[in-house]
Parts: sequence; structure tokens; C-alpha cells
Amino acid sequence: MLTVQEALDRLREGNRRFAEHALGIADAVNHTELSEMVRGQKPFAVILGCADSRVPAEVVFDQGLGALFVVRVAGNVAAESQIGSIEYAVTHFATPLVVVMGHSHCGAVTAALDALMEGQEGESAHLGAIMALIRPSIESLVRSGLAVRDGLEDSPEDAPEDSLENGRCPAGGSATDRSELVERGVRANVRHTVSELTRRSEILAERVRAGELLIVGAEYELETGWVEFFNRE
Repeated sequence: MLTVQEALDRLREGNRRFAEHALGIADAVNHTELSEMVRGQKPFAVILGCADSRVPAEVVFDQGLGALFVVRVAGNVAAESQIGSIEYAVTHFATPLVVVMGHSHCGAVTAALDALMEGQEGESAHLGAIMALIRPSIESLVRSGLAVRDGLEDSPEDAPEDSLENGRCPAGGSATDRSELVERGVRANVRHTVSELTRRSEILAERVRAGELLIVGAEYELETGWVEFFNRE
């Protein structure tokens, strides 16, 4: 089994090949190994990613069959089934790395922001459930953006810090632009999901404390094909 650093390096190298058009996914698939995979799997990383059709993890990281345990859901949120799937991979395959990967221009984050800013309702209870999981990560972003848009000023003690670490956007005015809010929301949502995995799963939390598991956030940029890793747990 790969170490955490080796797993991260393997993902970075695969993404480099993809972004630089150095290798196609078909070249990463060794069809002679198909019969061996029937007996089991040993994925070196778990990817909790968005269901967006433009962000298939195996392609983005240029990995073949059996390399990644991929869990995909709109907005890369941590619902019970996603957490359970990750726990399964970590406990059954000793996978040492979990990557929560969002992406630029995320439709789920955009919908959650619209629901907060414009009072829109989800198109269904099921979609609403996804937006409810995104909402905690973007509420302070929306409050800050609306306050600036409406010309309100925070008192010094209440002014949001110019940092995404606490889920807030700068109060200088740039976040009033909707696209800027979306991009900040994407990262805030990833960070929130990373923290939720250890907060809600003792199985994952124990392995992180023991140094057996690393959980990181990442963002895939649709415009370039590059993945940026951040927010180690």
C-alpha cells in the first residue's frame, strides 16, 4: 500500500499528465489485469467529488481501473451514504488518503447561494436536502456579501476577517459579485465537508489521529484542468 505522500504525489502526477495532455485515460488501463481485479481491489485514494459530468475523477487524475474509490454526489457533500462509503473504503482496503474535490463554477453551490440570497426554494425535497448540506458553509459568505451590497458597515468587533479559513469573504466589496461568491463558496464548501467527515465519523477521526489517514480538500479548475490541493486535516 502506498504511503499518504506517495498517494498524493501519484494524484498530482496524474493530474499533471491530464492537464498537459501528456497521456490519455485509455493508456492508463491495463486490460490484462481485469481478471486479477475480480479477486479484490486496493484503491490508493478515495475521491469524494461532485457528480458534475465535467469532473470525472479517474480522467482528471489519469488513473486506471482499481486505482481510485470514487464517491460522487452533487456539491461533493457529506451525507450519510457518502460518509458510509468512505468508511467502507478506509476500513476494508486501508486506503490512506481521502480527497474532497470541488470544482470551479459548481452548479450545486450556485443553487445554494441563490436559495440564500434570493429566497429561492429547491426544485424538490431531494435537491433541497443537498442545498441544506451546503448551506452552513456559505451562510457567512452570503451575509458578508449582502451587507456590502446594501451599503451596511460592520462595527470593528463584528467585521469579518479577510480569510476563507473561517468561511467568510472580505468585507471590501469584491464578494458582492455573484461569480466571486460562487468561487469562494466552492472552497468554503470543500473545507466544510472535510471537517464534517471527521466530526461525524469516529472511524475516520480515529485513523486521522493515528496518522493512518489524511483528508485533504481540493479544487478542480474547469478552465485549465488543474487540481489544487489544500486544507490538510
